[in-house]
Amino acid sequence: MKVSSTSLHKYELVVGLEVHAQLSTKSKIFSSDSASFGAEPNHHISPVSLGLPGTLPKVNQKVVEYAVKMGLATNCSINAINRFDRKNYFYADLPKGYQITQDEAPICIQGYLKIKLKNQEEKVIRINRIHMEEDAGKSLHDKDAKYSLIDLNRAGVPLIEIVSEPDLRSAEEAAAFLASIRQLVRYLEICDGNMEEGSLRCDANISVRLRGAESYGNRCEVKNLNSLKSIQKAINYEFKRQVEELEAGRNIEQNTLNFDAATGVTSVLRSKEMAYDYRYFPEPDIPPLHLTEEWIKELKAQLPELPETRIQRYMTDYSLSEYDAGVLTTEKAVADFFEEIIKYTSNYKASTNWLIGTVQSFLNEHNKSISELPITAKSIADIISLIDEGVISNSAATQQLFPALLNNLDKDMMQIVKDLNLMIDADTDVMGKCIEDVISQYPEKVIEYNNGKKAVLGLFMGEVMRLTKGKIDPKVANGKIIKKLESLK
Repeated sequence: MKVSSTSLHKYELVVGLEVHAQLSTKSKIFSSDSASFGAEPNHHISPVSLGLPGTLPKVNQKVVEYAVKMGLATNCSINAINRFDRKNYFYADLPKGYQITQDEAPICIQGYLKIKLKNQEEKVIRINRIHMEEDAGKSLHDKDAKYSLIDLNRAGVPLIEIVSEPDLRSAEEAAAFLASIRQLVRYLEICDGNMEEGSLRCDANISVRLRGAESYGNRCEVKNLNSLKSIQKAINYEFKRQVEELEAGRNIEQNTLNFDAATGVTSVLRSKEMAYDYRYFPEPDIPPLHLTEEWIKELKAQLPELPETRIQRYMTDYSLSEYDAGVLTTEKAVADFFEEIIKYTSNYKASTNWLIGTVQSFLNEHNKSISELPITAKSIADIISLIDEGVISNSAATQQLFPALLNNLDKDMMQIVKDLNLMIDADTDVMGKCIEDVISQYPEKVIEYNNGKKAVLGLFMGEVMRLTKGKIDPKVANGKIIKKLESLK
C-alpha cells in the first residue's frame, strides 16, 4: 500500500477487541459432553450438542462461576439477574441454527483493565461487557477433495467473550490488552490461554478518524486472530488500508474480514452483520439466572492474588525493581516457584536472577514450562546459599553445577561440587599471583584504566577467572584487582 507518513499522521486509529476465552470446564456449557480438546472428530457429542429436536439445555454452574470470577478480576459490576438469548444465523457447523449467548442482560458489565506499554506508560481500557455463550463446531475444508467436513466436538464448549470499549489507539495497546487478558485467565485458572489451539482468540473492530474528530468512522471486524503478532500485523495493515481508501475519496465498507498471517493482508469474508440481522430474543428454554450477593462475595474471596497486586508486594516486601517483579509475575506458576525458593533463602535478588536468567534459559532451550523443571525450588535456594557462603562462585554454579544437577537428579549437591572440584580456593596467594600475571600482560589496558576507562576492569576480571578456573571469590578478586590497578597510578 502506498500511503505517506503525512497522510497516516492525519488520522487516528480506533480499536475495540472482542476476546473469546474457552473455559477449562470438564463438560460443555449446556450438556454433560466432555469439553476436552484433541479427541477424534465427533466423539464428544450427544443429542444436545447435535441440536436434535426435543433436547433441552441445562446451565453448567462452573461456567457461571468462572464468568463471575473474570468479571471481578476486571473490575466489572456483576449482573445479579442475567439471562441467555438466541442469536440466529445459519452456518454449517451450528447445528441448531442459532447460538445461545447473552445479549441485553450479560453477566458482567462496565469494567476496566490497566495495561502497561513498552515505555512503561499505563493506560486504562474500559470493558463494555463479559458474557457467556456456547462455541460452534468446526468446519474442516482440507480433509476431503470434494466436501467440507464437520466436527461437532467443539459445539457447546463454554466461552466467555470479553468486549472492550473502542479505547485502544495502537497495535501495541491492543496486543498489551490481549496479553493482560491471557495473563488473567491463567491466573484465575479458568482458561489455559493457548492461542495456537484456539482456546483464546480475538476479533478486532478497527476504524480510523481524523485526529480531533469526535465521531467514529465505519469499522471493519477482523475475525479469529490467534496470536499477539497477528493482531498487531492485522491492525497495522487495516490502519494503512483504511487511510488509503479515505485519502482516495472512497468510503470504508463495513465488512467482516479475514486476516492471512502469511501475507499480512486482510480480505473480505462477508458484509458486516448488525444486531438486528441476528434477530436476538430471550432463550425460552433457560430461565434468567439469579445470583445471590453472598455467592458473589464467596467467589470474590476465592480469587488468587492478581498480577498487579503481586507486583506491588514484591517491590515492597522484597525490594525488587518494578521490571523484575513484572517478569516474575507474568506467569502465575513462575511467581509461585519464586515464592517457594524464598522459603529457603532470603536473598531475593539472587532468587530472581536465577529464575528469570539461568532457569528460564534452560526452559526456553528445551521448550518446557516451570512445572517441568527437573530440580526443586529448594535446590535452587541451596545453590544460592553455596554462592552466598563463598563455597562456589556464581559462574561455577551457573555453568557447571546447575547442568550437573540436571543430569544427576539423585546425587547429593555437595558431592557434585566436590567431584567437579568447584569449591573456591581460599589460597589468596594463588589469586594474587594470577592478578599479577594478568595485569603484566596488558600494560596498555592499565593505562586506559588509570585514564578513566573503568570498563576495562571486566577484561582483567575475566582473565583472572579463566586462569583460576572460576575457583575464586569474584567479589574478593574484584577488590584486589582494583587495589592493584590503583597502586600503579
